[in-house]
Amino acid sequence: MQQTIISAEMRDKAGVRATLSAFRAGGRIPAVIYGQDKKPVSVTVDEKAITALIKAGSNAIITIKYQGGEDTVIIKAIQKHPVTDKYRHFDFYRISLTDKIKVKVHVKLVGECYGAKVQAGLVEHTMRELNVSCLPTEIPHEIEVDITDLHINHSLRVKDIKPGKFDLLDAPEQIVVSVTAPKEEKVEAPVAGAAVAGAEPEVVASKGKKEEGAEGAAPAAGKDGAKPAAGKEGAKPADKKAEPKK
Repeated sequence: MQQTIISAEMRDKAGVRATLSAFRAGGRIPAVIYGQDKKPVSVTVDEKAITALIKAGSNAIITIKYQGGEDTVIIKAIQKHPVTDKYRHFDFYRISLTDKIKVKVHVKLVGECYGAKVQAGLVEHTMRELNVSCLPTEIPHEIEVDITDLHINHSLRVKDIKPGKFDLLDAPEQIVVSVTAPKEEKVEAPVAGAAVAGAEPEVVASKGKKEEGAEGAAPAAGKDGAKPAAGKEGAKPADKKAEPKK
């Protein structure tokens, strides 16, 4: 891996917020260098230089030169502003080029997946980084995983990845990428005889006829328009007895 040299400036009053804000306003990012059983050093680095370095790739080996010394480091941690996403602080960790270190390496999927293209499956990329151990000069830029022959319901695990000049530290059975079948949406069938919400039943009356048994229905009028006398329901009118002749 290519090594990059950047310059840093020593800084005092590391914990004063106003001082740190002034550095950032001037285009310099506060940072600390530590590790290798040496005393930590507080510095600032040029924002444009460190931004270009990060864009070139992660896990870069950096030689930081500052007043009174220099260190070979990697970026251990980055702090960003939660709103603007601008860099606020860097942690640089000292390394030895002859000793193995542990780093995270990005996983890149390559190839046109058979399970997705032909079988309409869904590719699920579970592990986007892998933990590896290697010499600083042999850190891979990224780890490529070929998914061309991956079918539905199949997966690739950590143990399926062939390491190069590095050792994989993650559990062998962990799934890196898999292909799953698309989920079918269940459509509920309408219940037979169910009424539509808010709809009232339609009443159809026969033309010229009255509904039988309708409560409170008035009796029909006679030919002369007079209504029959009210009586008990269902009772027949009593026959008139003839009066005896005197």
